[in-house]
Amino acid sequence: MNMASRVRAEVVTRWKTRGFERVLNRDTGSLDRRFGPAEAAVMRREMRDEYRSLLPQIPDIGGRRNPWSSNLAAAVWALAVHRVVVRHGGGAQDTGKVADDYARNTVARIPRPLRRQLLRPRKARAQRMAVRSQQRRYADDWVVDFVDGSGEPFHFGLDVTECAIVKFLHVQGADELAPWMCAPDYVFFQGAGVGMARTKTLAWGCDRCDFRLNFNGGTAAPWPPEFAERTCGHPAAPDIR
Repeated sequence: MNMASRVRAEVVTRWKTRGFERVLNRDTGSLDRRFGPAEAAVMRREMRDEYRSLLPQIPDIGGRRNPWSSNLAAAVWALAVHRVVVRHGGGAQDTGKVADDYARNTVARIPRPLRRQLLRPRKARAQRMAVRSQQRRYADDWVVDFVDGSGEPFHFGLDVTECAIVKFLHVQGADELAPWMCAPDYVFFQGAGVGMARTKTLAWGCDRCDFRLNFNGGTAAPWPPEFAERTCGHPAAPDIR
């Protein structure tokens, strides 16, 4: 790597790290409550170091040309948080709470009259992104099938058959975090005023993530998540006591 490339890489690293620091300062209050303010402050410093170490390992899925790159970036933030949380005796739910707070705070910062405009998915755009994903230009990217809602009780759907987040976390040995990274989807669809139903996710080992969107409905986003997808669309086993 020549000098110019090294300088560019360092500038990008600093820019991304500053963004991650904003997340730590704004969305990690649950760490103070869970571990105490003093230990949480130490953890945040460790998370910054962990994040910097992860940056060279982020797979290439097209950068800013790929609208889904921001979703993968959030997974990298979460993994940096998760590794430190685990070292301090926490678990995936603690990291999931940080991801949930990030999603809720992101929605809350958008003025209510603009939320539907900025967050609501667009059918034509979803179709284009699905077609683009089928080209499989990047091995670590998403692959998505568009599902037409004509004649169905939903407007349109997306079947995700490959997920960049699931792939990345698997390579990093953090499969347990994947379901918690899917849960904030409900928060964003709730903020958009869109009904989202999902019975499967790749994070739970299902064959796909089956998003079904209804613009006349609404989405519940409880904490902790209900994880309806864990049965992959099959009826849950009865609770025998």
